[in-house]
Amino acid sequence: MAAQRPRGRILMTADWVVGHENGAHVLLSRGEVVFEDGAIVFVGHDFEGEVAQRIDCGRALIGPGFVDLDALGDLDTTVLGLDNQPAWKKGRVWPESYMQAGPREMYTPEDLRWQKHYAFTRLIRNGITTALPIASLFYREWGETWDEFAGAAEAAAALGLRVYLGPAYRSGNTYVASGGEIGFHFDEARGLAGLEEAARFCEEFEGTAGGLVRTMLAPDRIETCTSALLSRTAQHARALGVPVRLHCCQSAFEYESVVRMHGKSPAQWLHDVGFLSVRPILPHLTYISGVNGITHDAPDLDILVGSGAALAHCPLVMARGGTALQSLARYRDAGLTIGMGTDTHPPDMILNMQVGLMTARLAEGDPQAVRAGDLYDAATLGGARALGRDDLGRLAAGARADITVIGLDDPAIGQVIDPIQTVLLNGSGRDVRTVVIDGRIVMRDGVIPGVDHEALRTGAQTRFDAMVAQYPDRTHGHPPLEEIFPPTYPLKEARR
Repeated sequence: MAAQRPRGRILMTADWVVGHENGAHVLLSRGEVVFEDGAIVFVGHDFEGEVAQRIDCGRALIGPGFVDLDALGDLDTTVLGLDNQPAWKKGRVWPESYMQAGPREMYTPEDLRWQKHYAFTRLIRNGITTALPIASLFYREWGETWDEFAGAAEAAAALGLRVYLGPAYRSGNTYVASGGEIGFHFDEARGLAGLEEAARFCEEFEGTAGGLVRTMLAPDRIETCTSALLSRTAQHARALGVPVRLHCCQSAFEYESVVRMHGKSPAQWLHDVGFLSVRPILPHLTYISGVNGITHDAPDLDILVGSGAALAHCPLVMARGGTALQSLARYRDAGLTIGMGTDTHPPDMILNMQVGLMTARLAEGDPQAVRAGDLYDAATLGGARALGRDDLGRLAAGARADITVIGLDDPAIGQVIDPIQTVLLNGSGRDVRTVVIDGRIVMRDGVIPGVDHEALRTGAQTRFDAMVAQYPDRTHGHPPLEEIFPPTYPLKEARR
């Protein structure tokens, strides 16, 4: 079970503390953070009250926990697509033969529950204290299930992770036709049934585990949803008072598919079906009008900003695929709410911020266009704003005691004049030392109580290998495994 809240007030101190004043982060040298019963009671210097325990983190940065709006919740398959392209030839899109034969679950129900526990330990290890899990539907019969998300709620409660949960659903999917062209298959009734089950899940699980488990609605991707599914999702989100996440404008293919099917840009279509409001969280938004080669004449960014919807910026996974946001500075200056999502393994928010900083500067050709603080703000304050939570993403009296301690004592991290800049230059998720969520110390000095990392690694590899072995059946033309995933260099087996 999750660590219990310690009794009495706990005072933490370190060389640096990220405090919060007048709506913005501030840096405190040798600052102090005091929390009790899950809430921050003091941030500053020279606390005068009584404390039950003092924890000196030494050469470290104490900051708010990271908010991950698109957090990996399964076994990541990015490694399968890193060099193996195009996706439709390598099993990343269902072949028509597989779809007609009837898609199947590629993991057992037990595996799906196990994956959530495994993924949640990785999130905590990387300093993520609030997570909205995401998993690929490529490996599913259709959508996610109530049972696996009941398991996710159990795993989050056991580990002490703050989560927003909801099984993903969709109206359709893409497939590869016999000639190699990409087509769409839709089953709207199935999508609407998935929405109704997701709404019931929200009703049952919202606020459970002492408030650690919250809920959301999660239609999968904009191009695989119908107008009815999205409009009814928005209605349910308003009635339930929950956020809704929709992957949006992730590729030129997706953008152009929406225009072709609906005669409008994605932003225009979402607006017209009544989907947009302050509730939607939209991962990626990499392709909008006037950006990344999209020439469609539509005021996409103005529509999105005016609606109050939020971007879940996922720079690491996008850069691995050869694309980047153009540009973060433009989105920021327009007033778009910007949070962060990892969406890949490792769920290293520090690495994610680093790549986000680099790609933003490359996009502008200007190192002054985006600063380290812009990314740190997005990973903390921006994510909290996207969720409508002014009690997360900051260390201030009254906020929840969600705290991440990043070590600055490893020689690899280099020298420090400003801890945020040093972490964004040389840091890593492996530098996260201690994590506090809702006043519970869920990881201390890299140790998560009751978690055997080696056993999890072995279990993940075994399940991953079993899933990969099924790829020929779900790949266009059904080639052998060695043709789908050839080694980087010729492989010579050891002599027996």
